[in-house]
Amino acid sequence: MQQRSIIHVDMDAFYAAVEQRDNPVLKGKPVIVGGHSERGVVSTCSYEAREFGVRSAIPMFRAKLLCPNAVIIPVNMEKYKAASREIFKIFYEYTPLVEPLSIDEAFLDVTGCDKVFGSAQEIGRQIKDRIKTENQLTASVGVSYNKHLAKLASDMEKPDGFKVISEEEAVQLLEGLPIQELWGVGKKTAQNLNNRAIKTIGQLRKLAVQQLRPYFGKNAEAVYLLARGIDNRPVISDEEVKSIGNETTLEKDVWDSKALKQILLPLAEKVARRARLKEIRGRTITLKLRYHDFATITRSVTLAKGIDSDLELYRIAEGIFEKEWNNKAVRLIGLTLSNLESGQCDEQLSLFSENVSNKQAKIDSAVDKIKDRFGDRSVFRGTID
Repeated sequence: MQQRSIIHVDMDAFYAAVEQRDNPVLKGKPVIVGGHSERGVVSTCSYEAREFGVRSAIPMFRAKLLCPNAVIIPVNMEKYKAASREIFKIFYEYTPLVEPLSIDEAFLDVTGCDKVFGSAQEIGRQIKDRIKTENQLTASVGVSYNKHLAKLASDMEKPDGFKVISEEEAVQLLEGLPIQELWGVGKKTAQNLNNRAIKTIGQLRKLAVQQLRPYFGKNAEAVYLLARGIDNRPVISDEEVKSIGNETTLEKDVWDSKALKQILLPLAEKVARRARLKEIRGRTITLKLRYHDFATITRSVTLAKGIDSDLELYRIAEGIFEKEWNNKAVRLIGLTLSNLESGQCDEQLSLFSENVSNKQAKIDSAVDKIKDRFGDRSVFRGTID
């Protein structure tokens, strides 16, 4: 059996790098991309900002304290998605087996591509160089014979790194690495193992599968294999989408039901639009509410037929909200569409007559075309009485 050739590409500080590319004045400066409000969080930051201790997902107020001179820029997803599309075009020129992990990260299986493009190492170099030349961005690239080691390799020499891990050197390389480098080992598990003087992957390898079960449960065997450089998971292109969701953290706690419904409306529009873009519909609608005291509830409704309409999704979510909201102040609202169906359904959900449903579908289609051309912020629904 031919040994696989896997490449992991991870863009460096992607959002911040795009902003620095598009505005040369920002180059060399600490740039933070994220929300400006007191409840905002850091989406990503440049390496100049990381020198001050700023990291993704920390509160923005803390980032400002760590780096008072940082340039703070709001998230512009349309810009980042456009840059991502250009980068992924490069990936697909080498192989159809591309597994996106996020907007700026992917696995590529280039097994058998050597006759056309050269070895996996040569392909990795080409991709890295092309991203820099064609997109003026840097990527860290890892190359190995499985996914776990390819990802590990890309993390080892960031930023702008390139690392190959061969089968011959894998076991020795893993020996001295901290156990946190293994997939499936979180902070709590790592601490529990550290308390038993198990701090490196080499030390973890001395444990049998049964000894790992108290820490990893059903994933014990997978961790056992990963510690030995064995990972048989394939690169999966076009992985099946299980749900489509969106949520928003409010700048201030909101008590008013009408205001909360107005916040729910654009969430429904975003989720439904994403469903239409993927040509799928969902039968299960889930509303998430997080109250001012951080108590969180999720409530779902499952329909007989899948939907992808803004208005239908909103009406159902509104019904869940009216039934479940307990008159407490809300700090976060989320909406998810799941139990998805591929393709077009023969019938529309019976909330509306056939004529109304067709009319609504035409409105949704027209709005989609406007947003495709002018961006998601170009048009939006007002209020629904």
